[in-house]
Amino acid sequence: MTPLITLSSPKLYYQGVELDNPQETLIPEGITAIIGPNASGKSSLANILARGWNFRTNKITSPRGKLNVKVLQFSDIHSLSGFKTAYYQQRYESGMNDEVPTVGEIIDAESIASIRWKELCKALGIMGVEKKKINHLSSGELRKLLLVNALTHPVDLLILDNPYIGLDAPSRDILNDALAQLAQRGENVALCLCNPSDIPASVDMVIPMKDMKILPMKRNTGNVKELRDSVAWMMDFAVDTSMIPEAPPRGYEASQVPLEMRSIDISLGDRMLVKGLSWKVNKGECWSLSGPNGSGKTTLLSLVHADNPKGYALPISLFDRERGSGETIWDIKRRIGYISPEMHLYFNGGGDVVTIVAQGLNDTVGLFTKVLPWQRAQAERWLQVLHIDHLADRRFNTLSTGEQRMVLLARAIIKQPELLILDEPLHGLDSARKRAVRAVINALALRPDTALIYVTHYREEIPESVTRHKTLG
Repeated sequence: MTPLITLSSPKLYYQGVELDNPQETLIPEGITAIIGPNASGKSSLANILARGWNFRTNKITSPRGKLNVKVLQFSDIHSLSGFKTAYYQQRYESGMNDEVPTVGEIIDAESIASIRWKELCKALGIMGVEKKKINHLSSGELRKLLLVNALTHPVDLLILDNPYIGLDAPSRDILNDALAQLAQRGENVALCLCNPSDIPASVDMVIPMKDMKILPMKRNTGNVKELRDSVAWMMDFAVDTSMIPEAPPRGYEASQVPLEMRSIDISLGDRMLVKGLSWKVNKGECWSLSGPNGSGKTTLLSLVHADNPKGYALPISLFDRERGSGETIWDIKRRIGYISPEMHLYFNGGGDVVTIVAQGLNDTVGLFTKVLPWQRAQAERWLQVLHIDHLADRRFNTLSTGEQRMVLLARAIIKQPELLILDEPLHGLDSARKRAVRAVINALALRPDTALIYVTHYREEIPESVTRHKTLG
């Protein structure tokens, strides 16, 4: 293979992070997959490839000289737009969106007018995206926008960090086709992945990583299944669901009908997402909610979680009570455990990990409510259940994306509420952690007074407890 980048030093450093590189590591021309479990060092390696060339301790060379390397992450939507909404509910507050830019105002006109941009937008199903406000895009649409923008601007090496998560199945296939076309055109892409099944057939080289160490490279000899199987051993995480603590006192009686919607219309901005939807979730029922990117799943759930003020004007009842009949937002939120990609993207929680998890018992972010000793003990127990107790004293913003997702999951389920709303809860988790967390969710959902609404684009991620299905779009 023709080398693009060679990493020769036995240790690689970037901003206080150290990676072991016991053998010379080659990034070839074409498509490379960097794969490993959560916190294995993939994102650190990506940063080293992009920004570590001038570190005196790092020996990084290329026959082309210094390269233009770009790393693309989901959180880059903030730097792309130059704008970050104060909180993710702002997208539903019409009076607060006047200063939020449209896509066309943050992407240069030349890119939007290019044939490549139009081809990719059409293929990924986001034609006309330039007319939409940036915070009106769904998680999947945001990821597609970032991909289209990155693929429209060729660089020496484009590194995509977990590009498949949040994409529906057709979009994942389209991305694979786009990668194969890039390789045929002589462009170079590296993918940071945490699931062997995401390794595309067009890959040239796989670089496994585990415990902050770069392992021997594996070439694609034409059998991608064999290649995927050869790295599956790294995903060895497991949990014991018998360790799940007893639910803390709820302070309320479980309702008979946690959710009922009666022929409602749902829009976002000037876009109609859902028309005439009726849906009833009874006590203890477990539902999946599916639909393509942009079909309105997250907006629908915002009505349930009391993030969208339009819920007061629609025929919706929550927990045996009609919306707008005197209940407060906090009366609703204390009965719900909630996580979504948007919540993760805009999460501004401060403090250490154990405090952030304990705050899930109070439905607060920040230091507004003091964490009591029993709440801290509950948080510590959940960190043990999910095998992230070693992160207890870490700051949230120092964690990897997968570690952050595990923390937010613990925060969502700590109070073991009457209704669990889990919107793509396994985003960014490696395949073993997905199996383990799925088992925990399933154990909670099987309790008779817990209802579940579960959103995913991967059928294999749906817990066995789910027996009912709702599809949008």
